[in-house]
Amino acid sequence: MTKLHITLVKSPIGYAAEQRKTVEALGLRKLHQTVEHDDSPAIRGMVNKVIHLLKVVEV
Repeated sequence: MTKLHITLVKSPIGYAAEQRKTVEALGLRKLHQTVEHDDSPAIRGMVNKVIHLLKVVEV
């Protein structure tokens, strides 16, 4: 199964609370922090909501 490396590259401060909570639900707390998730429709949907704040790499 493919994995996604997701990095927070822009602060969610100033964006809607829903977007801030989505970033937090992905496990991202600090700028330039990277997390690894399995590639699933649920994770892809969360990433698409906040793609403007993230850098995503398929592994």
